[in-house]
Amino acid sequence: MDAVIDPAPTRRPSTWRSRIGPTLVLIVCGLFFVLPMITMARYSLQNIITPLLRWEDVFKKWSLSGIKAAVSDPGFWPALKLSLELAVATVALTLLLLLPTLLLVHIKVPKARPLIEFTTLLPFMIPPIALVAGVAAFFRPNAKWFLNSNFSLVPFYAILALPFTFRAIDAGIRAIDVRTLIDASRSLGAGWGRTLFRVLMPNLKMAIVSSSFLTFTVVMGEFTIAQTLLKRTYPQFMYEFYSNRGQGATALALFTFLATTAVLGLMFFFVRRRDRRAGTTTTVF
Repeated sequence: MDAVIDPAPTRRPSTWRSRIGPTLVLIVCGLFFVLPMITMARYSLQNIITPLLRWEDVFKKWSLSGIKAAVSDPGFWPALKLSLELAVATVALTLLLLLPTLLLVHIKVPKARPLIEFTTLLPFMIPPIALVAGVAAFFRPNAKWFLNSNFSLVPFYAILALPFTFRAIDAGIRAIDVRTLIDASRSLGAGWGRTLFRVLMPNLKMAIVSSSFLTFTVVMGEFTIAQTLLKRTYPQFMYEFYSNRGQGATALALFTFLATTAVLGLMFFFVRRRDRRAGTTTTVF
């Protein structure tokens, strides 16, 4: 007698009622993020003060005069140039330190990962003002040349970005089989340098892009350390400009946010497009 096998139970299709909760959460989070941006845009680009604003005036007197005044200020371009240079240097330093370190930890000493993860959380526990005050007190009498350089901010910014960059790179490494890729590369005769640049880094592109963008945003938004060390960076320029022309500084902050978001979107777009063209994330020697 043949045994009768019951068919596998089918999953009940999700109904619209089960999606109400998640949809409401997304809507509330979206409004919490979008509404301040809309208010910021109205204040910075519309030349009507809030008490006099009426519904029929919502689309009237919009102007880019505030952003034009900020861009035409003599201190704008030098401050922006300095912050961009610091951002590039900080991204390079962060990747140079974190990427080999985390690969070594995952391959050789995985038990050390919790200790390194705890260490990267220290910038959350130590206020930036305490960090820069302690370091400045040591370097001013012993290595004044270091603090006189604008690039003395780079190590501070790399430390501030550690909690974000560590997790971005660590998640990317844990998502791939690092040991298998290294063993396959070494068995084919590739050296460690070729393995790193031709095998591991292409598979970690998204993690590297995410880490670089997080570091970039930290540098472009940091104010305390630059102010304490008397460096005229982009955030310091915005602070000084805001004390004179609040509307123009707010417009500048809005366009900075839009520009960084657009850069992030373009980076992810080109990385994913290149991956689709390649058809696979594994590098062929």
